[in-house]
Amino acid sequence: MPRALSPAEVESFRARLCDAATKLFAEQGQAGFTMRQLAAAVGVSSMTPYRYFKDKDDILAAVRARAFDAFAARLEQAFATHDSAAARGSAVGDAYVDFARSNPEAYRLMFDFTQAHEQDYPDLVRATARARATMTAYVRALIDEGFITGDAQLIGTVMWAALHGAMVLDFAGHLTADYDFERVRQELFRLVVAGYGTKEPA
Repeated sequence: MPRALSPAEVESFRARLCDAATKLFAEQGQAGFTMRQLAAAVGVSSMTPYRYFKDKDDILAAVRARAFDAFAARLEQAFATHDSAAARGSAVGDAYVDFARSNPEAYRLMFDFTQAHEQDYPDLVRATARARATMTAYVRALIDEGFITGDAQLIGTVMWAALHGAMVLDFAGHLTADYDFERVRQELFRLVVAGYGTKEPA
């Protein structure tokens, strides 16, 4: 009879499965990915992944939750390392870009993939809400210090949508040398400050 795995060993193997699944989902898409491919990628029997995840949707939810948590942690750390609202906003933007560029597969799974009945995956719901909160915290800081006025959640969502759009264009190679990602990003921030602002951040 095989030895029972400790909770730490179970979590370690789930993490291995999620790492392999991230690559497979990014390469094959939701339709092309199979649990058999996942098993082969980590060198186990075809039924082993089912001991840790119910089905393909279950592992996709877990993979996406891990990505949202890692993304949120990166932004939270950037926010916490600065005192002024302007510095925090800049640091969060830098962390966003760094995460997307250093984790393109995870970034794509976060935003390009959707799942039916996402509410059935509490960890994914929690991680998504955490990520959303990180995109609002620095806006609240700007409001609190008098740089901008308005609805923090709305402004944060506007900035998130704009930055994501620029990121996707950059990944797809649709930005030019004259209008590269950094120039577009700075212009997005300038427009938000101009639209909602009361004074220009340093």
